[in-house]
Amino acid sequence: MAEPSVSITPGVDALVFATSVGGGDFASSHRLELADGRIVFAKTHSNPPPNFFSTEAAGLEWLRNSNTVAVPELLHVGDSPPLLVLEWIDEERSARPDEAAFGRALGALHSAGFETFGRPQGQTTGSLALSNDPSDSWAEFLAERRLLPLAQIANDRRSLPSDTIGRLETLTARLDELVPPPEAPSLLHGDLWAGNRMVDTEGKSWLIDPACFGGHREFDLAMMRLFGGYGDTVFDAYHEAFPLTDGWRERIALHQLPPLIVHAIKFGGGYPAAVDRAIATFL
Repeated sequence: MAEPSVSITPGVDALVFATSVGGGDFASSHRLELADGRIVFAKTHSNPPPNFFSTEAAGLEWLRNSNTVAVPELLHVGDSPPLLVLEWIDEERSARPDEAAFGRALGALHSAGFETFGRPQGQTTGSLALSNDPSDSWAEFLAERRLLPLAQIANDRRSLPSDTIGRLETLTARLDELVPPPEAPSLLHGDLWAGNRMVDTEGKSWLIDPACFGGHREFDLAMMRLFGGYGDTVFDAYHEAFPLTDGWRERIALHQLPPLIVHAIKFGGGYPAAVDRAIATFL
C-alpha cells in the first residue's frame, strides 16, 4: 500500500488563532482556527524519528479507506517540517459511546485483512522506532519485531532486571506454541488504548494516533484491555461480528507484553513488575 499524498495545507497567513490541546506524551498538539472558517487539529514535534508523521498518516489513510472505523480526514502531512493536520472532531467526554457499533466496526476492520505481518515498506512506528519489516508469521513478527528488540532496548537502558530479560527471551523462544492458531494478518490500529478513541457529541467512536501494522487481531484487543475504558459490550459485539478463537482470554497477557515493556522503558514505576507478572502467566 502506497504512502498518502495529501496537500491541503493551511498556510501560516491563513491562521487566525491557535490553542494548545492535551493528549499524548510525544508530540505537541494544537487546535487551529483558520481564516476560511475551518477548525483543524495540528500535531508537530521538534525532533521526531524519521518519517514519523508520514508513517502515521499512512496508517490513518489505511484505516479510513477500509470504510469500517471512523477516522478524522487527513488534510496535510509533512516530515520537513514535521506536521500533521486533521479535521477537527468535537469530543464529548461525558457522551455515552455506542459500544456495540464500535465493536462491530472493529470486527469489520480486522476481518478485512492486510497484506502482510508488518508493513509493506517496513516503516518503523512509535517513539522507540520499532521495526515493522514484513514477516511470514505472527510468531516471527512478535518475536523479531517486538519482544526481542524491546528486550534489547530495556537491557541497554536498564529498564528491566537481567533475570526478567532472560525469562522474556525464554518465553520468546516458545512463541510458536503460545500464539493463536494461524490466521491471516489483520490491519491493526497498533496502539488501541482508550485514549486513542475519541467519542463525539453523538456517541460515535473515532480512532486517532495509530501505529498501524499487519498483525494478529488479538493484539489490538489485548491493548484495549490493558488500561480499561472499553465496556464488555464492545467485545461482545466484536465476537459476534468476527468470532474469536478459543483461548484468546488466556493469551491477553502475551499480547500485552510489548506495550508493558514499552511503558517500563519510558516510565518505569510499576511497569517492570507488570512485565514480570505477564511473563509468569506462561513460564
